[in-house]
Amino acid sequence: MKFGTKAIHAGIEPDPTTGAIMTPIYQTSTYVQRSPGDHKGYEYSRTHNPTRTALQNALAELENGKHGLCFASGMAAIDAIIKMLKPGDEVISTNDLYGGSYRIFTKIFANYGLKFHFTDMSDLSKVEALVNENTRMIWVETPTNPLLNIIDIKGCAAIAKKHNLLLVADNTFATPYLQTPLDLGADIVMHSLTKYMAGHSDVVMGAVVVKDDELHEKLAFIQNACGGTPGPQDCFLVLRGIKTLHIRMERHCENGRAVAQYLKNHDKVEKVFWPGLEDHPNHQVAKEQMRSYGGMISFVLKGDRMEDAIQVLERFKYFSLAESLGGVESLCGHPASMTHASIPGAERLKAGLSDSLIRLSVGIEDIEDLLADLEQAIG
Repeated sequence: MKFGTKAIHAGIEPDPTTGAIMTPIYQTSTYVQRSPGDHKGYEYSRTHNPTRTALQNALAELENGKHGLCFASGMAAIDAIIKMLKPGDEVISTNDLYGGSYRIFTKIFANYGLKFHFTDMSDLSKVEALVNENTRMIWVETPTNPLLNIIDIKGCAAIAKKHNLLLVADNTFATPYLQTPLDLGADIVMHSLTKYMAGHSDVVMGAVVVKDDELHEKLAFIQNACGGTPGPQDCFLVLRGIKTLHIRMERHCENGRAVAQYLKNHDKVEKVFWPGLEDHPNHQVAKEQMRSYGGMISFVLKGDRMEDAIQVLERFKYFSLAESLGGVESLCGHPASMTHASIPGAERLKAGLSDSLIRLSVGIEDIEDLLADLEQAIG
C-alpha cells in the first residue's frame, strides 16, 4: 500500500453497527457487561475506547509498527516512555531538543534519580563515549527543534544494539511521511500529534508506536495506570487530519524549499537552518533517511541582534506569531523566549540557539503570499 492510500485507509474499518465510513466518536466513559468480565473488549474508556483504538491502529500502520498508544499530549507520551526506567538509569539525549523535553528530563525525572546526558548527536562518537553500565536509553530528535540538526538514526541504532539500549526517536518534525524510524532501527517512535499529524491547530495529543510486544505491554500498562489518555473527540480530529497528511506534507515541503532558498539568498539573512540545503551539516544523512525535508526552517539575521528579530516577528502578516507548529497555517516564533525558554541561556547558546533565532513553520498557503510576507517583514 502506498503512503497516500495508507493515510486514508490505515486502521479504519466501517462502523460495524451502521456501516459509517467515518469512525464514530464513542463519547462514553464505560461499557455494559453481560456478566462480570464478559464484555465486548471494552470496560472503561481510560483503558480502551473504540475511537482511540482506530487511531492507535492507524498510527501503528503509518509508522510500520505493530502497536500504537495515544496520550493526552506529546509530553504525556514522553512521560510514559521515561517511566519505564528506574532510579540510577541514564539517558543520552541530543543537546538541541524541544524545550519541554529538556524540562521534563531535568526538572521532573532528574528528581527521581535518573541522569540525563546532552550532547551533539551529529557526531556519533560523542554518543558512544557517554555510554556506561547505567545507560538504558538513547533519545533522538531528528530533525531537531529548533536548529534542524539531522541525527543518523541507523548509526544510533547500531550503538543502541551494541550496548543493549533502547533507542527512542521523536518523529514530530518529520512524520512518517518523511521518515519511519522503526525501519531504521529505533525501538520506540513518539509524536506530538498536535503538530503535523493532526495538522489543523485544533487538538493537543501525543503518541507512541512500537514493534515489540513486550515494550507495548509495558507502555500500555503505564498508559492505563497513570491515565494520561486523550478523549474520543480529539482522537476523531486526529483521524480526520491524518487522511490529508500526505498532501499537506507535500505542500509543506514544497513551500519549505522555496522559503529556504529565498532566505538563503536574502542580503539581510546571516544563516538558514534547513536540512534540504546542500551546505547543511549532515545533509547527506538527511538525504538517505528522509524522503524530503519538511517545512520547518530557522534563520538568523545579519548582526544577530534580538531587537531586529523581534521587529521582523512583529511585522509578519501571514506568519502568525504563536507557539506550536505543523498546522496548515504558517507560524513564526522566537525559541529563546517561547518554546525553549525553559532551557538555561548558557545551555542554549552552547548548542547554537542564539537569542535572535527565528523559527518558521511554513504552512500550505500560496507561496507567492508567503514570500511577499517575508519580504515586507525582513525588509
